[in-house]
Amino acid sequence: MSDATAPGPANDIIDHPLSTALSERYLSYALSTIVARSLPDVRDGLKPVHRRLLFAMSQLRLNPDQMPKKSARVVGDVIGKYHPHGDASVYDALVRLAQDFAVRYPLVDGQGNFGNIDGDSAAAMRYTEARLTAVAIALLDGIDENAVDFRETYDGEQEEPIVLPAAFPNLLANGSSGIAVGMATNIPPHNVGELCDAMQHLIDHPDASVDEIIAYVPGPDFPTGGILVEDAETVLHAYRTGRGSMRVRARWEQEKLGQGTWQIVVTEIPYQVQKSRLIERVAELLSQKKLPLLDDVMDESAEDIRVVFVPKSRNVDPQVLMEQLFRHTELEVRFSLNMNVLNGGQIPQVMDLKEVLRAFLDHRHEVLVRRSRFRLDKIEHRLEILGGLLIAYLNLDEVIRIIREEDEPKEELIKAFTLTEIQADAILNMRLRNLRKLEEMEIRRENDELNRQRADLIDLLSDEARRWRKLSDEVDETRRLFGKDTELGRRRTEVASAPAAIAVPVEALIEREPVTIVLSRKGWVRALKGHISDAQDVKYKDGDGEEFVLQAETTDKILLFADNGRFYTLGADKLPGGRGFGEPIRLLVDLPNDVEIIAMMPYREEQELLLVSDGGRGFRVKAGEVFAQTRSGKQVLNLGTGSKAVRCMVISGDHIALLGGERKLLVFPVDEVPVMAKGQGVILQKYREGGFMDVTSFNFEGGLSWKLGERTRTEADMRPWLGRRGHVGRTPPFGFPTTNRFTK
Repeated sequence: MSDATAPGPANDIIDHPLSTALSERYLSYALSTIVARSLPDVRDGLKPVHRRLLFAMSQLRLNPDQMPKKSARVVGDVIGKYHPHGDASVYDALVRLAQDFAVRYPLVDGQGNFGNIDGDSAAAMRYTEARLTAVAIALLDGIDENAVDFRETYDGEQEEPIVLPAAFPNLLANGSSGIAVGMATNIPPHNVGELCDAMQHLIDHPDASVDEIIAYVPGPDFPTGGILVEDAETVLHAYRTGRGSMRVRARWEQEKLGQGTWQIVVTEIPYQVQKSRLIERVAELLSQKKLPLLDDVMDESAEDIRVVFVPKSRNVDPQVLMEQLFRHTELEVRFSLNMNVLNGGQIPQVMDLKEVLRAFLDHRHEVLVRRSRFRLDKIEHRLEILGGLLIAYLNLDEVIRIIREEDEPKEELIKAFTLTEIQADAILNMRLRNLRKLEEMEIRRENDELNRQRADLIDLLSDEARRWRKLSDEVDETRRLFGKDTELGRRRTEVASAPAAIAVPVEALIEREPVTIVLSRKGWVRALKGHISDAQDVKYKDGDGEEFVLQAETTDKILLFADNGRFYTLGADKLPGGRGFGEPIRLLVDLPNDVEIIAMMPYREEQELLLVSDGGRGFRVKAGEVFAQTRSGKQVLNLGTGSKAVRCMVISGDHIALLGGERKLLVFPVDEVPVMAKGQGVILQKYREGGFMDVTSFNFEGGLSWKLGERTRTEADMRPWLGRRGHVGRTPPFGFPTTNRFTK
């Protein structure tokens, strides 16, 4: 044989496209992840690792009435017989099944440290012990009665169940979560009593709509309680489609202290939120001064949860404080619902609430049929044996003779009394003490009882309506054992309507502190702490100096008005600090290079502003109309070619005094200036030569005042200068400043 045709690995190479090989192998991996790891079975609500854990514990006889065994023993059996994975992952799965804050109806009764809601890990498996709970026993009920199919374990030495009989609606009761390849599942826990009510309705009315079923299940029931604050229509849509999300909030109360003080006490937190991480987040926000209404947070929890929030002042509105905490912390979470499950153990499918319950009831119906057939087979086998024993009692002397004298008594018994091999073996294995008359009477009673049971089972298997009535009784029993009347089954999560929107004022989000805002001539802005009384103490860069100095609060919004007629808005808390010389204003707003800021003031929505261009045109505008939402600002005063805005002033009187032209003063009522939201405005004063100089507002009865050096002078009678808007005016009163300005 030549080398080319010799057998060996080199001659077994198959030419195969890489893309095809990768896609086939990746598909196999994806299917394995979906079916064998990530998605639960709709029938028992379990993933393979959980199913194997419960089955292994049942094989170890770890029933609720038995002593628990070391968790390491359980994990060893699971990974040695059924689940060839790491012991850490298997133990983690065991721990979660025992945590009453993670599982609504725990399947494992853990002894020792199994972790806590703070996120602390469980003790090592060599220190903890475990046994099954009554809920787990319900899931396993009938496992030895051919209720479900079995398959070989990974090594082929033993068998494991493909699915559990599940006399408990575990999928919806305990929920499930997992991420597979290209799909995920996230099912919240629910109240078993409500699920039983829904199943009873579905049994009685198989054609019931999804909405009818949802009427019995108002929403999830989380093990950690909390309050479901989603509107009913959103919850209904999620259950109708199998996808959606729901908001869950912590439960809190206002605890009154002495002398009018109070504190907030949180007694329940949302599902899957670690208490320690929640408190760390609040403390972090406090250090960042993002919770100005909150003074302190304290964890006073023992076995129950008690997280205390101390307000900054007793005048704080508790609703506003909690709204702020809900927005910034995990005191409110959104739980996503995605009922993606394995239908029949193989096919991933997103189901609505009715489909999930229907699949569970169909599984229970199949289990009932299989268990009934199993019991019928056992009864018929026993009746066959009893029939042989009764024949033996009727012919006792002949039976004894055959056994004593014949070399092959079994064949002789079969021939003499027309027995089966099973009956003959039962007679030969019968003890002599069972030959007494009392035993014969007992066998006859047992035979009669088994015949009655056999007839009952045959009738049950032939009558579907009766089978569904029996399933209804089983649902009633589940409700009795685990429903709302029990401590385990009481509803923990309150279902409330969606809360009304609470407006959190700006000052509630920013710590209120006094600041002095400085804008230099060259456009450098900064916010100095406190209200500076002497602006001369402020330092500037060489060649720069004071332009605007404004006392404000960190909660204020600052309006900037530029000579292009555009308003810009900045938050005082967002301005650079007082160290150094600040930052260029053009880094904070989109201000063109040839445009300058001509006015800066705190934003007050109720104020009214007067805008004036260099051509003497202008109008009044509400401050709320000029608030800009973006960096590019908001155009309010429209300007002609070559024209610029020259003044933005807060109107504080009933008359306007305007100086312009060749030093002409004109006074007219404020009402003559129209209120506009945007535009060029109207002519305020006519100029023969020159242009706008200055403007102010004042109360006519009090006269017009102006600065003259360090003194203030007032002209009480302004009637000589009173005119109509658009007139030229006349020369100002004697002593008016030669600077042509009402102020310095």
